[in-house]
Amino acid sequence: MAKYMDLMPHQIMRLVQIGDAPAEEKVLGCAALWSCAGCLTCTQRCPKELDPAAVMDVLRQMAYDRKKAPPNQKKVLAFHQAFLKTVESAGRMSEFSLVRRYKMASLDFMSDVALVPAMFARGKLKFSDHKTPGRKEVQRIFAACRKKGDR
Repeated sequence: MAKYMDLMPHQIMRLVQIGDAPAEEKVLGCAALWSCAGCLTCTQRCPKELDPAAVMDVLRQMAYDRKKAPPNQKKVLAFHQAFLKTVESAGRMSEFSLVRRYKMASLDFMSDVALVPAMFARGKLKFSDHKTPGRKEVQRIFAACRKKGDR
């Protein structure tokens, strides 16, 4: 993990705690925000019982909103946008919609094409989305966030 993260979760938490402008610039510009897999290991192991994974989510969105993502992270940004749009649209995660949106945004059509047969066989790439009954409420939440300028 350290290979891809310029700052470790504990360092990010400390910089957030400091809260001054240089610390904010360093955090919002770091590659670690975009390398975080959201596995929650840092949250589970945090000796202070904090939630670094949730903080990383918020920081990632702040960096995205302020266009502070590292320039070499175009595919990660495309994935981030595709994920949010998929959840907003269907009210839940849909692998096929996510892949479709990501591929169109990133123009990375062939990099993982060999995985398609296995994913299809496991039922991960159903061609129709399962839309949850609560999707309208999820859409209202997204709309409210956009209206407030939170997203």
